[in-house]
Amino acid sequence: QLQLVESGGKPVQPGESLTLSCAAPRHSFRHLAVAWFRQLPGKEREFVAAAAWNGKDVDYRGAMQGRVSISRDNARSAVDLRMNHLTPGDTGVYYCAATDELGETSYYVLANKYKSWGQGTQVTVSL
Repeated sequence: QLQLVESGGKPVQPGESLTLSCAAPRHSFRHLAVAWFRQLPGKEREFVAAAAWNGKDVDYRGAMQGRVSISRDNARSAVDLRMNHLTPGDTGVYYCAATDELGETSYYVLANKYKSWGQGTQVTVSL
């Protein structure tokens, strides 16, 4: 399994933006497909965004399309999730997941396909 570390979660106000980062301290991100999931209070873990290791093939949760973006920075060995126009409904724990099993254009959107997970980072959106 890969060790993943999320960072960037914090309390913010509605309408603000936030960037979360996922790093792999002991592994190169270069050939990893990476995804972000979140778990809202009382809900199942849900898909937010994914990126293949080519950096071009990405996917987003439909309801969040247009206000989230996922990007890779291979030099930092990190994958960022940028979220704009945050609402209280975005409050939850955000997790990154990764796999080295896929080709350069592929990713999973199902949580149970990923074997490596970070510990999660809390995002709280409130006044």
